[in-house]
Amino acid sequence: MIFQAEINIMPHKELLDPQGKAVQHSLGAIQVTGVEDVRIGKHISLRIEAADEAAARVQVEVACKQLLANLIMETYSYELIAQN
Repeated sequence: MIFQAEINIMPHKELLDPQGKAVQHSLGAIQVTGVEDVRIGKHISLRIEAADEAAARVQVEVACKQLLANLIMETYSYELIAQN
C-alpha cells in the first residue's frame, strides 16, 4: 500500500521563536493588525510504501524522531493518508 504522510514540525511553545517574532513585527509594518503570536515551523510530505497503516506509522515515527525533528526544541504531528 502507498501512504502520504503530511508532517508538521514546530518549535516547542515554551521556546522563543525568533523567526516568528520577526514576522509578527513585520506584519505591523504592512498594516496587518491583531496578530498576537506567530510561530514558524516546517511541513514535510513523504510518500511511503508499507504493508499497512501500522507499518507506515512506524516508518513516519522513526523518520521524525531520528532525522526530521530535533526533539529537544521541536514537536511534530502528522496525518497519514492511504493512496489509491
